[in-house]
Amino acid sequence: MIAALPEALLDVPAWLPDALAWLVVVAFVATAALERFDRRIARAVGAGAWVLFGAFWGVLFPRFAFEMKSFVEGALSLAAVPLCVYAGYQLYAGRDSLFVLSRAVAAMGVIYLPFTEVGFLREWLVETVSYQTNAVIELLGYDPEFTTAKENGYHSAFVFTDRTGHTYYTYLVLACTGIGSMSIFGGLIAAVKAPLRRKLRAFATAVSVIWVLNVARNVFIALAFGNQWFQFFVGPITDLVGYSDPGMVSFFIADRVLSQLLAVVALVGILWLVVRDLPELLTVIEDVAYLVTGREYDLSRAVGDDNNARGDDATVRADGGR
Repeated sequence: MIAALPEALLDVPAWLPDALAWLVVVAFVATAALERFDRRIARAVGAGAWVLFGAFWGVLFPRFAFEMKSFVEGALSLAAVPLCVYAGYQLYAGRDSLFVLSRAVAAMGVIYLPFTEVGFLREWLVETVSYQTNAVIELLGYDPEFTTAKENGYHSAFVFTDRTGHTYYTYLVLACTGIGSMSIFGGLIAAVKAPLRRKLRAFATAVSVIWVLNVARNVFIALAFGNQWFQFFVGPITDLVGYSDPGMVSFFIADRVLSQLLAVVALVGILWLVVRDLPELLTVIEDVAYLVTGREYDLSRAVGDDNNARGDDATVRADGGR
């Protein structure tokens, strides 16, 4: 059981993930800059960046799996460790197409980190999403108390009260805004070489869909926890994750299980929508597929042939070649 795991697994210094995140972004930005002048040096720096990225996910694994009790994020972060190290090895060995993915990670960090470090940006984003979440909750006929969260001082908390007077309190944080997913797509779109018009259209598609789905996710979690929709799983879940408060079971199922599994499906669907406008991203998908399976894929040819039938310019690769 998770509750029986040694406390040492959770004893990660609070500053370490943030420090690694900055090192990773700086290393990938340096790789992108060096790629323009000396690819040999860029490969070495990029390989180191990927190893650091693997260490970053390794440090986050205990938090995701044991503290936050998220099996989805825990499994993905654990799988990312060897994949990142392998990506670094492949880049150092000469797989130059991984420079595109490296540029994408650099751009992701440049988009995401300001919201973690600049207070007014973080507050604006969290409160904007919170107000929209509350508006949808009220449209659905529910009326929780919408108030300031004592944990962060933002107007982002929802308090539901049942017939017995018991309250169920949730609040939104930066991770609830969808900025992580938006940064992923923003980084991927920024990394490839394509006409600006198509890149802006792809970015607008990704951000708008992510924003709507994220608000829907927040509404679902708040309502499921506030109304205790999934309490018929109390026995198995409390035994599995070690919750002392059985009321947390509805939150666990709504957030850690259903929402996170559906988020993975949604990201794949959004990627499909974006690739229709920006098939240059297939280079990145091919590289990720190679890292996972060890097999080479040529997705660009099939999609490129289809786009050529429409007279599109999708046969331009992410590195600018044809």
